[in-house]
Amino acid sequence: MSQHSFVLNGKQVTVDTEDNVRLLWVLRDLLGVTGPKYGCGLNVCKACTSHINGKAFNPCSVPVSDIKATDEVTTIEGLSDGETLHPMQEAWLEHDVAQCGYCQPGQIMAAVAKVKAAKAEGRELGDSDFDEIRNICRCGTYFRIREAIKSAESKM
Repeated sequence: MSQHSFVLNGKQVTVDTEDNVRLLWVLRDLLGVTGPKYGCGLNVCKACTSHINGKAFNPCSVPVSDIKATDEVTTIEGLSDGETLHPMQEAWLEHDVAQCGYCQPGQIMAAVAKVKAAKAEGRELGDSDFDEIRNICRCGTYFRIREAIKSAESKM
């Protein structure tokens, strides 16, 4: 076993595990961070979407050995500021997006990353941006997801 360190939701963490263990299992099983969900393990469903250094990624497909000590991993648990919800989380509630809720942490994290990327380019989200958000929702709340993202975009 090896020691692996990285920043998780603003705090430095270290775990002892095999190099080939996927980061999703490190987060969930070793660190108790259950927001990122296991769906497929193949980087397809995107239920585990989190951020690494501010960009969306899927920890189900990344071995912990690929994570550097300086990498900043943010999960849905690290998105809010204490008791204050992130604008995207607020929009999710306002638009009554969640049904079963399983995919919602990943959906929110993907949306936040997409809005931040568009803003960094000095533009608003367009249809092609929404098409690039590939998170699967079994309940089919895609219209409400899109409306929530549009609503939160102006508050971010």
